[in-house]
Amino acid sequence: MSDPYRSHSFDELCRLPTAYRDDLFNGQVVLITGGGGAIGTAMATLFGRLGASIVACGRTAETLDTLVDRLASIEVEAHAVPMTIRDPEQVDALIATAWDRFGRLDVVINNAGGQFSSPALDITPKGWHAVVETNLYGTWYTMQAAARRWVAEAERGNGAPGNIINISTIQGRAGVGIPHTVASRAGGVALSRSLAVEWAPYGIRVNSIAVGVIASEGLKTYPEEAKASFGHNPMRRLGDVWDVAQGAAYLAGPTGEFVNGTHLEITGGEHVWGEYWPLGKPDYFRLDLDDDGDGEV
Repeated sequence: MSDPYRSHSFDELCRLPTAYRDDLFNGQVVLITGGGGAIGTAMATLFGRLGASIVACGRTAETLDTLVDRLASIEVEAHAVPMTIRDPEQVDALIATAWDRFGRLDVVINNAGGQFSSPALDITPKGWHAVVETNLYGTWYTMQAAARRWVAEAERGNGAPGNIINISTIQGRAGVGIPHTVASRAGGVALSRSLAVEWAPYGIRVNSIAVGVIASEGLKTYPEEAKASFGHNPMRRLGDVWDVAQGAAYLAGPTGEFVNGTHLEITGGEHVWGEYWPLGKPDYFRLDLDDDGDGEV
């Protein structure tokens, strides 16, 4: 039986069909935070296949080195920076490195993030800070640093308008068991929409992507009670990292030139119907009809 949580191997990512032409991002530079993870690797591979040079960052040097070596094997130029986006000084240095290395920066994809499932009553201040600082503060630091450089370069007559894509989650619904994620991701989406307006005069577009439950090894760490809800969407299956990568390419390319301040749903429809319970569904919310048909459990 195949593993339902298996993500694509790098070799598979190199062969998957795409709707985009091979030279779509020729000469462009794409920065991807959290570049060594499953979604980050898929995006780096797709943008690289479409002609872009890649700057990736993350916390684990070994993972990033592997990504750079793999991209080099398909003749994609890439540079990796081990760091944390929770430190604004390291973020400033990351943006400077991209410009120093490649002389430009066209697209910033805030993909780095983290969460863990826990009853809200049990989350410690340290756990709360770790998730919010990564998902919200880190995203903000990266957006601001990139925008500052784009504006400065434009004032010197250098560089093209910038493009920011923030990887996020479904909004407007409860996320029981991940309150730190709910708070931080909602803040990030609101921030994206606000900055899409404020930075429009500079030619900077800002959009976000709602990612549904995507097949990856990380899903195996969730309790068995949670797994029943993973495919709970109108398409009744898990998503795929390639779906997210192609959505990012849509927003970053000419296809997205008139898209700004949008939250693109790549969720299999879960944002309109479905339930996601990272800790399993509590009995209180089970509404299955009993033998009498009166709805009482």
